Amino acid sequence: MTTDDALSRFVREALSNGLKREQIEDALSSAGWERSQIRDALKSFAEVEFPIPVPRPRSHVSARDAFVYLLLYTTLYISAFNLGSLLFQFIELAFPAATDPDGHALIARENIRWAVASIVIAFPVFLYMSRRVNQAVARDPVRRDSGVRKWLTYLTLFVAAGILIGDLIALVHSLLSGELTIRFVLKVLTIGLIAGTIFWYYLRDVRSESGEL
Repeated sequence: MTTDDALSRFVREALSNGLKREQIEDALSSAGWERSQIRDALKSFAEVEFPIPVPRPRSHVSARDAFVYLLLYTTLYISAFNLGSLLFQFIELAFPAATDPDGHALIARENIRWAVASIVIAFPVFLYMSRRVNQAVARDPVRRDSGVRKWLTYLTLFVAAGILIGDLIALVHSLLSGELTIRFVLKVLTIGLIAGTIFWYYLRDVRSESGEL
């Protein structure tokens, strides 16, 4: 019997004996179980009036779920990267470096066209897929437990956090080196704003699911 099986069996027996969920959670917490494990075990049984605990349906990973979430997060990454690239080009044009070649403006305009084209296609797809996913979760809350969704959400949080940390390191390094310029600060703020918004949004989503918000 695995640890999860033992926890699920304990919760089932406790509920069968008429114990309240708060009592079960307090007892397991005192025994050293993590709150997230306890909540998951309790969530696996529906809060309905019945002589014995009624298990909830479990989420399963399907090819369709993998397609939906991969498309959702891929379009998010494309949109975020190209938004950053677009803003970078505007910064480059507004504050050109003295060492830039004469053809930089032409290159910047081509990069702007590519970034705009990418955003025009990818961002509406992201919004559409987000709406579809949110509607599906509202109809069937079990979909929140999708393994693909959780992995990609935490991967996104990890990438966004890594970018934010790297962004701050670059800012401090430039400050200590005495090489801080308006152009550099604007680029740092651009990266921080995009990565920070993504990090905040998905962290809020994770916390709302776990009841910590």
